[in-house]
Amino acid sequence: MLVTRVITGAILGGALIATVLLLPTLYAAAVLAALWLAGAWEWAGLARLRGPYQAVYVAVVAVGMVLSFQASSLTATPMLTVAIVWWAVALAALLSAPHTFGMPAVAGVGLVVLLPSWLLLVQLHGDGPSGPGLALTALAIVWAADVGAYGVGRLLGRVKLAPKVSPGKTWEGLGGGVALAAAAAWVAALLLALPQVEMVMLGIVTALVSVVGDLTVSMFKRNVGLKDSGALLPGHGGVMDRIDSLTAAVPVFMLGIRLAGIAA
Repeated sequence: MLVTRVITGAILGGALIATVLLLPTLYAAAVLAALWLAGAWEWAGLARLRGPYQAVYVAVVAVGMVLSFQASSLTATPMLTVAIVWWAVALAALLSAPHTFGMPAVAGVGLVVLLPSWLLLVQLHGDGPSGPGLALTALAIVWAADVGAYGVGRLLGRVKLAPKVSPGKTWEGLGGGVALAAAAAWVAALLLALPQVEMVMLGIVTALVSVVGDLTVSMFKRNVGLKDSGALLPGHGGVMDRIDSLTAAVPVFMLGIRLAGIAA
């Protein structure tokens, strides 16, 4: 299982790195859209949409992507605001879990989870010569947080982080993930000639918020009795199981670099 997980992660990670670093923003947006739309298909399952309704849900997300991308200069900031508000609400829901959610609410939340994170990642990628490096930094911070949490959690994890939502996560794993994410942010700052202290602080905050994204999707999976959002990625589950952390982390990362004056 671990070998399968590593191989799948390496293939997916390599493909995303190549996408971010080698493709123009328009083509990178298309590749990322395919990944996010696969996540939309799985999210429709969390809302118990099946058959043609599941396809319609994906189509709605796709149309939202096209429209928001075409008017990104107007939609990016409202999308960022909506995302930040939503993830604050999600954190409150996690702190008071468990909950039972109606399927229309789950379907609506999926739009708020998927559309802003995709658009903001694409906008980040297109932010001048430094854009691809910043986009890859956001991905690297989240990946480092995931790897650190998984490794330290398996080795040292004892105290449960959120047993009512995701029994496998521990406080020790969270600490390991945050530490590795901070290191990834520091390396990125050195490579991209960015302010080191600000980037390390942003890496820590982004890693913490990425956990909120992970736990929130776990909360919605638990709502319908699922362990994984899908089975497309061997050793990982579904696509949503891989991008759940990013959906929360990307808006916070974007907000952070805007506040730091690194990106427009």
